[in-house]
Amino acid sequence: MEYRGSLVIISTCLVLLVSCFLADLDVTLPVMYVTVAAVLWLCWGWLRRRDGGTHQRVCVLVLGDIGRSPRMQYHALSLSKHGYQVTLVGFLGESPKHTWRQNSAAFPAGPKLLTYAVKVVVQSLQLLRLLLTMKLQNPPGLPGIAVAWLVCALRGTTFIIDWHNYGYTIMALSLGAAHPVVRLAKWYEHLFGRLSTLNLCVTNAMKNDLQKNWGIEATALHDRPASVFGKTSLNLQHELFCRLANTYPEFQTVGEETKAEATVFTVCSPNDGSVTLWRDRPALLVSSTSWTEDEDFSILLKALEEYEGYIRGGSLLPSLVCVITGKGPQKEHYRKLIDSLHLDHVNICTPWLEAEDYPLLLGSSDLGVCLHKSSSGLDLPMKVVDMFGCCLPVCAISFNSLPELVKHDENGLIFRDSAELAEQLKSLLSGFPSLDGKLGAFRAKLCSSRDQCWDDNWDQTVLPLLRSLSLPEP
Repeated sequence: MEYRGSLVIISTCLVLLVSCFLADLDVTLPVMYVTVAAVLWLCWGWLRRRDGGTHQRVCVLVLGDIGRSPRMQYHALSLSKHGYQVTLVGFLGESPKHTWRQNSAAFPAGPKLLTYAVKVVVQSLQLLRLLLTMKLQNPPGLPGIAVAWLVCALRGTTFIIDWHNYGYTIMALSLGAAHPVVRLAKWYEHLFGRLSTLNLCVTNAMKNDLQKNWGIEATALHDRPASVFGKTSLNLQHELFCRLANTYPEFQTVGEETKAEATVFTVCSPNDGSVTLWRDRPALLVSSTSWTEDEDFSILLKALEEYEGYIRGGSLLPSLVCVITGKGPQKEHYRKLIDSLHLDHVNICTPWLEAEDYPLLLGSSDLGVCLHKSSSGLDLPMKVVDMFGCCLPVCAISFNSLPELVKHDENGLIFRDSAELAEQLKSLLSGFPSLDGKLGAFRAKLCSSRDQCWDDNWDQTVLPLLRSLSLPEP
């Protein structure tokens, strides 16, 4: 009843204030200031009383698609494993790896600037409604930081930011760095980003940039693969390829008829059920993407055309099956480009995989390709982390912080353009499927030097920080 009474008083103050403005009454600024201050004070008191004994509750806020935010899902899982009551809040898009509480919104079509303004206002109201029941850990974003900070200030809870990238640099990909909205977003992130209690970030490069240019002290928590990522057994490879062959002809066997269950990569003996790889199988090349502006897949398509030219010119190279997973706004654009190609020795398919099949595909592949080019140059592609977790060598496009993950000529190769990627494909796949060359050496290096998994890394890096903030484990 006490809480309900406070809400009634707050609502009454707000209604009276709005009514005065609508009635065009002479409301002085001091009166308005006093009213607003009273409302905030009542909110603060009500939330503090209501939140007594709820230090074990955590809200992980993703101002974006939960399914495309594996790092935030991993945060939520780690917190849950240590006994915290976790709510994961975000937008519904791709299926997340686990079942979570999710929130999504649709916004009206129209001019981009108007749509964005409406989106910010609506999201702010949604977040205020949601976060007045929770405790918060949040990735940077407009309007997420300011709303989260306000709620945490009212409730007296801890505000933690995990910096994956800068929101304004992502906006600049479509609007341009000089756009007024981008400049406003940069100022906004600089201002509110310094109000957090604790900061995490994904690379040492971002840690240094936050300290030097933002005055923010952050702890680098490098991404690590989840335990589901690893080498896929031959039996599971065959089962996966058979499922994919039902939909995608690129996985179907060609050539002589056989009574055995077979795909273009594997064959299952009808006698004892043992699975083997075809000796003359194509190489399986894999890439994953959200089909957004920060990944230029025309680079890969041009490289595949050059690879086709090598084979036609007499080079002893295997055929390729190139699988590009994911969905996003530019998928149809690239799908049309793929359909316009005339390739005899390279087959390309763009499936949408179930969450449990993606690790199996990476663990079954021969080579990974990453086209992620950071908008800030300071983050790292999670897809490469997952590929390395499967001991899968990678060719990745160059940007500033990438060497923190991909060591050129040690565990993979870094390229700058399509011509360089084509040469790397030729070099790595020469002599396939033999593991005597550079591709086999990269795979052996990855398998022998696998880093700790996400759980161990999180326990060693984040838990001590929570304890230092007097946030005890449950």
